Amino acid sequence: MGKPGKTGIARVIDAFGYSMKGFAAAWRHEAAFRQEVVLGLILLPCAFWLARTPVELILLIASIFWVWMAELANSSVEAVVDRTGSEKHELSGRAKDIGSALVFVSLVLLTLIWGIIAYDRFLGY
Repeated sequence: MGKPGKTGIARVIDAFGYSMKGFAAAWRHEAAFRQEVVLGLILLPCAFWLARTPVELILLIASIFWVWMAELANSSVEAVVDRTGSEKHELSGRAKDIGSALVFVSLVLLTLIWGIIAYDRFLGY
């Protein structure tokens, strides 16, 4: 038996509203998210200039979105952990550290993608 609630277009509209509330909460409460959004908004037009092929363009743009997705996931983990209590706990620390590692890996991936494409464009043969 499924979860009771709205279906069809009403569910889609509600889901969109929840997503917008999530973006607003991340923007309001997470400095790292704000920084990564600003960085991404600077990099997005640069992607159109740097890319020479559609594949390069999608890689450059996708790497920006991966960072945003990782930060949103990390922020949600941190909110849940903080909600459960303020006392130190090994599992709470581990969850937060793993979320941080997710963001780090996404930033490394962005750096590799942008670095390789920039190298190929400017120094490649």
